[in-house]
Amino acid sequence: MMTLLSKFKHHTGKWYGQVLVLLLVFFAVRAYTQRDMIAGEAPVFHSVLLNAQTVNLQDFRGRPVLVHFWATWCPVCKLEQASIESISHDYPVLTISMQSGDDLEVQAFLQEHGLHYPVVNDAEGMLAQRYGVRGVPSSFFLDGKGRIRFIEVGYTSEWGMRLRMWWLN
Repeated sequence: MMTLLSKFKHHTGKWYGQVLVLLLVFFAVRAYTQRDMIAGEAPVFHSVLLNAQTVNLQDFRGRPVLVHFWATWCPVCKLEQASIESISHDYPVLTISMQSGDDLEVQAFLQEHGLHYPVVNDAEGMLAQRYGVRGVPSSFFLDGKGRIRFIEVGYTSEWGMRLRMWWLN
């Protein structure tokens, strides 16, 4: 009986060690990918959406908003696009198409994929640079005061995004 218990403790301890190493690697990679991204107050910008409406990030004050950087050429962004579309029906979402061509090319992409969320075309990557975005997809979750509360780089599940938006509400 004691032998079985000691074997169980040995395997359990080994398992906890492996989980700890995986968590350390996960958080180290996450810290590395977010190293240049801004924190605190989100840079305010005034721009024009693809539908010719003007948008000012300050217009969202008083409610949380998801600022999502993506690209037409990004395979991971394509995996997330249905989630972003769904979330945009329930929460304020502002997406920024980074270095994806001119307005007509981005509009054609949106039409082809049946997407209707608001898009700012950041053809030169200037907005992305202001936010410290080096890779897409990158999501910034802002609270009602315009402060960045969560940042995600890479694929994020719809439920993960919804949970963050709910938390900020």
